[in-house]
Amino acid sequence: MTDTLRTAEAAVSEATSDSPQSPRRLKRSIGVVGGTLLTLSCVTPASTLFVVVPDLFGTLGTATALTIAIGSVLCIAVAFCYSELGTLIPSAGGEYAMVSTLAGRLAGWLVFVLSLLVVMIVPPVIAMGTADYLTPIVHLNPSMTGAGVMLLATLAGLLDLRANAWITGIFLVLEVIAAGVVALLGFTHSHRGLGSLTSMQVAGTGGHTDTVTAMLVVSGLAIALFVTQGFSTAVYLSEELENPRRNVARTVLATLAISTVIILVPVVAITMGASDLPELTGGDISSMVTAWSNSAVGTFVSLCVALAIINAGIVMVIQNSRVLFASARDKAWPTPVNKVFSKLGRFGSPWVATLAVGIPGAVLCFVNLDTLYGVTGVSVTGMYLLVAVAALLSRRGHHRHTHAWRMPLWPAMPILLIAVLAYILTQQETSYLLWTGGIVAAATLYWAFYLRPRRETRWLVSIPEED
Repeated sequence: MTDTLRTAEAAVSEATSDSPQSPRRLKRSIGVVGGTLLTLSCVTPASTLFVVVPDLFGTLGTATALTIAIGSVLCIAVAFCYSELGTLIPSAGGEYAMVSTLAGRLAGWLVFVLSLLVVMIVPPVIAMGTADYLTPIVHLNPSMTGAGVMLLATLAGLLDLRANAWITGIFLVLEVIAAGVVALLGFTHSHRGLGSLTSMQVAGTGGHTDTVTAMLVVSGLAIALFVTQGFSTAVYLSEELENPRRNVARTVLATLAISTVIILVPVVAITMGASDLPELTGGDISSMVTAWSNSAVGTFVSLCVALAIINAGIVMVIQNSRVLFASARDKAWPTPVNKVFSKLGRFGSPWVATLAVGIPGAVLCFVNLDTLYGVTGVSVTGMYLLVAVAALLSRRGHHRHTHAWRMPLWPAMPILLIAVLAYILTQQETSYLLWTGGIVAAATLYWAFYLRPRRETRWLVSIPEED
């Protein structure tokens, strides 16, 4: 394994200099297995199943599985885009490096802001679910517990990436077991047939049954896309994957396939196994598991989920710190900020950037959860839209001849994806669109008044050379 790390003094020099230089690289230390473990842990199928999906049950009822299935199909097209762009432009900057290179610096800056919103909001959203699944042992405040999980994940994120791959791999096994137990119990205690998956019903007020409309399903797709969103972690890790031209695509596609099965199969089982529609709409999966088995099994599953959430926090902090590290290396900020965010610790991790994403994440645990969900759904959809635009432009000029994994059905795939994602955005709640739009507008002003006038010394998106 080649060690491409240089001295800390060299890192500071590169981050603070206003002249273009060879970009500082992270070290390549993981293969497909390690990358897949880390990426699957970022998708964190079990914590997504137990934290995010219950809210979908409350809105979509029996249509939840159908909505997630449609979202997963859309994610295949998104994964194709990420696989091609991630092998064409392997950078820890992820989406923003890909989009900047292919669609222009402003588009890259905007996708960076959207990705930063996602990576800052998703960990606390997941972390706040920890308290619910520790209830069999101790009753805790969700916000305080979530903040504690974020701080613990931040400490773990300071370690060597290879060590974290094994830690998260062990936790991943436990969460897959938990999801498997839920699926088995749900199917063996089925109260309705497969036809219920398309019955489009949700429990309403006063004991009435409401119909889930097609527009509700379309609106729910923003969250459904978020359910398997973590497969993009493979692109963020592309500088640390061995042989990225081959392994990035393998990791992205394998992760999407595995995570879809781990999430969708238990959702189908829960839909069929819930005793009645109000129980399904309530989304209390722990209570269902206890009713299907006993308190001991319910406690085991709950503890596995709690570990899965901690696991997710670790991996997401790792991913997020790489985004900030790459932005400092590409001189997105004033010189003192670039200097700080580019520092690497003794384990090769960007330690200041890790603290910068972990500590604010702990603070976000005290923000209204519905707002965090809404802004995340809009941000993920907008980010995927810009990535699809970049994929549409990926075969222009010399990029046409660059050795990379190439998606099938190009350009039809990204064109169709752009149309669908744009429509999904129009169906989101106005307040969430305004929150996200306001942040994007502020970022555009920063671009116009700071980055653009300094185009020779700021926002110099760089692609590290391969060994």
